[in-house]
Amino acid sequence: MKTIKPIKLNSYKIDTNENLTSAEMGKLWATYMGNSMGKSILSYYLQHVEDNDIKTLLENALKLSEEFMKITEGIFQKENFPIPKGFSEEDVNLGAPRLFQDEFYVHYLKYASKAGMSIYNVGIPLVYRKDVNEFFRYCMDCTMDLMDQIKEILMNKGLIIKPPLIPIPDKVEFVHQDFLNGFFGHVRPLHALEIAHFYDNIENNVTSKALIMAFAQVAKDEKIRKLFEKGRDLTTTNIQNYMQKLHDENLPAPPFLDDLVTTSTFSPFSDKLMLFHKMDMFSMKIRAFGNSLAVNGRHDVGLAYTKSFTKIAAFVESAAKIFIEKGWMEQPPHAPEREKLASN
Repeated sequence: MKTIKPIKLNSYKIDTNENLTSAEMGKLWATYMGNSMGKSILSYYLQHVEDNDIKTLLENALKLSEEFMKITEGIFQKENFPIPKGFSEEDVNLGAPRLFQDEFYVHYLKYASKAGMSIYNVGIPLVYRKDVNEFFRYCMDCTMDLMDQIKEILMNKGLIIKPPLIPIPDKVEFVHQDFLNGFFGHVRPLHALEIAHFYDNIENNVTSKALIMAFAQVAKDEKIRKLFEKGRDLTTTNIQNYMQKLHDENLPAPPFLDDLVTTSTFSPFSDKLMLFHKMDMFSMKIRAFGNSLAVNGRHDVGLAYTKSFTKIAAFVESAAKIFIEKGWMEQPPHAPEREKLASN
């Protein structure tokens, strides 16, 4: 295996007089908040890593988070836009004992890279200001380079089961009315896109489950800890349901990662950071369910995702209520309240 190398960053300039649109503000704000959280988490991971390739991978990811924050700050400062508070040294204890094994970091980085790419990918068609558009393309390119390194480590170190193999079709075929069946009559096998999204959702959820299990283990606030336990159980049920769909077709699924969490009960992160992280991860699941439903045909598969969607949305709402109650939720940029302005 060739040695994983540090990622090289390009120079970046902010040079425009255009005002930021709502889409540009929103995506820049989300980029800053996500990378602010990522910087804290990756800084801690780097305190407990033994594998040199995985250490370089973490260093590359941290370098990207710091670079993306720096560029976003530069754009905000030019526009006199208040820099979000985000997360700081107060939200991470670098001296905390190890909470995860090295292998978990690679799976976590793959999940986090998917989350970042979803922000940049959605943002690029919506932004028009040249510097912001170039910035998101830069973010996307850098994150794709990081993803290539992540996949290289996962495969070369034998840390992953790739998506299942299925036969190449003999000919072009057209579907019949039973294509949509899922509960009654003849039920067709899963097609390639349905398999791909089950695999993706399982991969995301086994990482999410290991992380929320660790968070439940170390959370200080009782209410937050119980919510994490509820999220852990919900995630476990979803994983089992999705795995069963693949197993019914005699197809393999990614394994659980629970054994990569240590027995430490000393929290390296603030409850604020952990709760924000799980809101963000569960919100990403909602986006993933939407993508899965868009390519699905079978009624039973659609129902499975719809049930998951409803329960995950309820978890995100419960987490948001606690976050607001604690006074932790920062207000994203928003439209003016015209009625309030008129009354003044």
